[in-house]
Amino acid sequence: MKKLLFLLLFFSTTAFTTQGVQPPKEEAFGVGEWFQFRIHYGLINAGIAELEVKEAVRNNKKVFHAMGKGYTTGMTKFFFKVEDDYQSYFDKQTGKPYQFVRKINEGGYTKNQEGFFNQNNQTVLVKDYKRKTEKTFSVPEHTQDILSTFYYLRNHPQIDKLKIGESIDIDMFFDDETTKFKLKFIGREDLKTKFGVIPTMIFRPYVQAGRVFKEQESLTVWISDDDNKLPLRIKASLAVGSLKADLENFKGLKHSFTIKAKP
Repeated sequence: MKKLLFLLLFFSTTAFTTQGVQPPKEEAFGVGEWFQFRIHYGLINAGIAELEVKEAVRNNKKVFHAMGKGYTTGMTKFFFKVEDDYQSYFDKQTGKPYQFVRKINEGGYTKNQEGFFNQNNQTVLVKDYKRKTEKTFSVPEHTQDILSTFYYLRNHPQIDKLKIGESIDIDMFFDDETTKFKLKFIGREDLKTKFGVIPTMIFRPYVQAGRVFKEQESLTVWISDDDNKLPLRIKASLAVGSLKADLENFKGLKHSFTIKAKP
């Protein structure tokens, strides 16, 4: 149950990944969008994760301010307390990140960091407030932080053009390094949810086995097959047990939510 919000964001961002050089054609989201996910660890109701889009000012211009929070609930928080706070400030037109925030407490394991992107120099300055250090990292072009990736790639035109079995890559800066994920498009499915039967696209990212996940292909992600491209269900086989996250509540969607049949 460690890294609840990280797992959700990882699953979500890999659901939209492509090494893009084109700006988004049309925004899949806007200020005021809010998602809430309920996370289960096996049969246990383990926690909640929330994602919200607000507005802020950076470099004298209005930008998107995305906020992600994850926390354990019920009895789970008494034997393993998680409070995760991820934030990202990114450009409304290009989707390029200006700054990220990462404040986490996972069973006593804590981090308190901010990262500042210099897109012209392709660097990220990371300020670690817990360790009282600053370090600059070189990153590839088009690199995003974990939260801005989710929003930027929801807009990407390639997402609807993938064929079954095709794989794509992405560069994402996380934990002081740039990580590359490989993703495979599995197909489409009408998914039964609490909101009704919803057309979805299914993806399976390839991840490093052994450390957290059970095997290389242990993750499956369902996203809505409409203009919102929002994650609806995430399943993972972990080294110990399994994890599932379902969309519980939402508001502020920019586009109509496609539902084939009401519950």
